[in-house]
Amino acid sequence: MEGKEELLGEAALLKQQRKEKKDLQAKIQSMKNSVPKNDKKRRKQLTEDIAKLESEMDERHKQELEALAKNEPEQAPVDNVVNGVSNLDLDSGPLLVQQPRVSKAQKRREKKAALEKERDERIAEAEIENLSGARHLENQTLTHSLAERQLQIKQIPSDGHCMYRAIEHQLKEQDNGLTLSNLRSQTADYMRKHADDFLPFLTNASTNEMFSEEEFEKYCNEIASTPAWGGQLELRALSHVLKTPIEVIQAGSPPIVIGEEYSSKPITLVYMRHAYGLGEHYNSVEPLMVTSSDDG
Repeated sequence: MEGKEELLGEAALLKQQRKEKKDLQAKIQSMKNSVPKNDKKRRKQLTEDIAKLESEMDERHKQELEALAKNEPEQAPVDNVVNGVSNLDLDSGPLLVQQPRVSKAQKRREKKAALEKERDERIAEAEIENLSGARHLENQTLTHSLAERQLQIKQIPSDGHCMYRAIEHQLKEQDNGLTLSNLRSQTADYMRKHADDFLPFLTNASTNEMFSEEEFEKYCNEIASTPAWGGQLELRALSHVLKTPIEVIQAGSPPIVIGEEYSSKPITLVYMRHAYGLGEHYNSVEPLMVTSSDDG
């Protein structure tokens, strides 16, 4: 029965690891879709981040298999001794307990496990150091700036849709039912109808020349139907679509207001340069929640 349980344990672990690999591939595809193909700098960073995610998962899976394998030789000698004593003929001479032989593969796994532990410790140290790093300082600055306006950051997922999701959140607060899909399609439509206002700002990364009509149409299609990351051009288009000013708060510089010609209540976004490994990210805002000292 014990052997069967061990096999079931290994099968369950392998099944879980296959699912994790599948989930990671889906996440990687979403990450790839979120970065424009002509943005060489962010694509390079994306490649490094993907390699890191895959490496970390491979090493973690190896460690899990090592832990499972380690438990098997530890149990075997105990079972042998118990079985040996229960069946021991007192006249048969001394009982010899054979020590399990450690294979080269097992030694390699143990070495990798030790290296993984060391790497985890370095990561923990880096996180402590990051308390004085760019991400932490940026977050502190934004938190302070927003608090002065009785606001706080509303976290938005980093999935390529962050700018549109942040605007969607703001619109819901104003009882506007436009969805992420609506915002993307209307942005693309506006840019197509006013191509002359946007084409001069879009260039081919390989040739440094302005987009052709075909490249511009492809760019608009990606806005409408993929998790392509949005920036200032898309915000400009959205301010016209919504006939609303869009205020972008960022650390280290004054807020930027796009669509100042409109008089309605602004939509407020938070632009973060160091929020995630891929860099730029948009969050929304919400009223500041004041925690009472009597709570809890």
